[in-house]
Amino acid sequence: MSKILLLKSSILADYSQSNKMADYFIQQWQEKYPADAVTVRDLVNQPVPAIDSEILAAFGPSDTKTEQQQAHLDLSNALIEEIKAHDTIVIAAPMYNFTISSHLKHYFDFIARSGHTFKYTEQGSVGLLKDKRAYVLTSRGGIYKDTPADTMVPYLTLFLNFIGISDIEFIFAEGTALGPDSVLQAHQQAQEHINNIIN
Repeated sequence: MSKILLLKSSILADYSQSNKMADYFIQQWQEKYPADAVTVRDLVNQPVPAIDSEILAAFGPSDTKTEQQQAHLDLSNALIEEIKAHDTIVIAAPMYNFTISSHLKHYFDFIARSGHTFKYTEQGSVGLLKDKRAYVLTSRGGIYKDTPADTMVPYLTLFLNFIGISDIEFIFAEGTALGPDSVLQAHQQAQEHINNIIN
């Protein structure tokens, strides 16, 4: 049995194109692999705070932490243990102003901790989340794939590699702001890609 962690990061709830992609992905996956367990973490409904100096200090080695700092550390530890416990990570990542949502970025800041998801060596950093795969479901209002404007794919690839996840596949739904026909085409293409992955 595999364990799937779905991360949603859209502010648009049921109107979200990336959430629709994610729901379709999970539906198809569960039909194909009904014994697999799925955990859904909605980073908008369960927001992770923006990192600041107090939170950064909470992640440090000091034994004297405020109650709030301990709460931040506990959240970070829980998020790290959660992602470690899953085999497959599905990230629903809409493009906002050419990058990921702040909700997803805050989550990344809370799980990127030295000694937990990566470590520093004389040869450089080494990711610690091995033997996992990631699927990134990304929706965009325009057409950006394989252009200089697509900063998301390089960033997400870099970050996931940094924490040890190198088996990554991107599924795109582009042109979702270009009218109903474009939305339909985008989802048909995304669903075909998802079907090919799962089947």
